[in-house]
Amino acid sequence: MVSSSSSRPRQLAGLFAKAAPAVMSVGLLLVAWELYANYSGIKPTILPAPSRVFEQAMLNREALIDNAIPTISATLIGFACSLGAAFALSMLVDFFQPLRRGLFPVFIVSQTLPLVAIAPLVVLWFGFGLMPKVMLVALVTFFPMLVALVQGYEATEVEIGQMLRAMGAGRWRIFMLARLPSALPYFFAGLRISITYAVVGAIFAEYAGAAKGLGIYMLNAKNNFRPDLVLAAVGVSAALTLILFGLTALLQRLAMPWERIGRQPAGRGQGR
Repeated sequence: MVSSSSSRPRQLAGLFAKAAPAVMSVGLLLVAWELYANYSGIKPTILPAPSRVFEQAMLNREALIDNAIPTISATLIGFACSLGAAFALSMLVDFFQPLRRGLFPVFIVSQTLPLVAIAPLVVLWFGFGLMPKVMLVALVTFFPMLVALVQGYEATEVEIGQMLRAMGAGRWRIFMLARLPSALPYFFAGLRISITYAVVGAIFAEYAGAAKGLGIYMLNAKNNFRPDLVLAAVGVSAALTLILFGLTALLQRLAMPWERIGRQPAGRGQGR
């Protein structure tokens, strides 16, 4: 048997090999940006160099952290509400097929509404508190998860359902033992798509009107002609999105360990 201590360096090397192209691409982009900002003669008030953005982010880190906390809270609460609603409605649609024909057109129309027009209205109706931000996050993240879950249920092999039915399983038990597990890969695909929109939805709501948050911080920095602070806030929001995306990938690995085992080459982990 191959010991876990000998497989750990191999796993780290594989992780580095996967991350290296992305790190190199971002590094080259930052170097090109830095050179252009420093040697093209463009003013820092128009395009600040990455080094200046990083410097100002460090100098204003307390303000950035203070404004990032409301954005994170709205993102997590809104996404949790969206996740619960998507799962509950997907079950209803799966158990009662006519609901799909009745509800899906409404959900599709809700996704065609421009966020830049809806955000000010939601803030106008519900004020400057947490509620409008939660609602907008839920609006932009709900539909991809719902569609992914419904498609996952439909991907269940008919033979599995027939076998469980022949063994006396009811509809709920068939759902829990067959349809829900088969929907997990689809669900996590939808989850990864939705999580990338969550922070953007919260920032849009704050941009339309809020007392505190990354959105209002960007707006104030823009009005004060501080593109370095705007880009610093953009960097924080991008980092939050990447962290949330990474957490969803980790959650998938924990929830679906068989998928990782299935990707291992044949004979790996076997000694002579």
